[in-house]
Amino acid sequence: MANKSDSSSVPAAIRQIAGNFRIAGWTSFWLQLVLGVISIVVLLLFIVFSRSPNTNNPNSGNPGTSFGVFLAICGIVSLGIGVYMGFRYVRIGRQLQSSNPSMRPRKAETIPILRMGLIINLVGMLLTILGAWAIVGSLAARSISQVQTAIYADPSRLISSLDILAVQANINTIAGHFAGIIVALWLIDRISR
Repeated sequence: MANKSDSSSVPAAIRQIAGNFRIAGWTSFWLQLVLGVISIVVLLLFIVFSRSPNTNNPNSGNPGTSFGVFLAICGIVSLGIGVYMGFRYVRIGRQLQSSNPSMRPRKAETIPILRMGLIINLVGMLLTILGAWAIVGSLAARSISQVQTAIYADPSRLISSLDILAVQANINTIAGHFAGIIVALWLIDRISR
């Protein structure tokens, strides 16, 4: 009952913006969380199985792949911060529904938060793209240097299906950052009207 009286005292434009923040925040939160967890699992599988003594995967000594995995991990960490920013958008939406105008965040306070979320996702996307370049570059170099005859090929120089896991983890992380960027830009557009 108190919730209905609270929402009726909030102007319609602010209720609309609050709804936008809540919906976009939850969308950003869940998309980035799911894609981040998938990236973590896939990257952990890659790391565990590429270090396994049963495989002839040369990634443990390959500087391109190692640096790429490091950058992928940095991208996933920044995706975790992006998940937090998505939840923060939800909290802003809840604060905007307050019947007390002094409890509502102002536009001047909200836009820097959205910009920070945008920058976090842009930096995370850049790190992840650089990591993907390093991994794909090392895979391309190995594929070019492979002996074309399988009989004489050194198994440690062949590209295995395991190598694709690192690429997949990077693509999922990039998609998560892209979702965060779209949400932040959309909310900046909604709040600037």
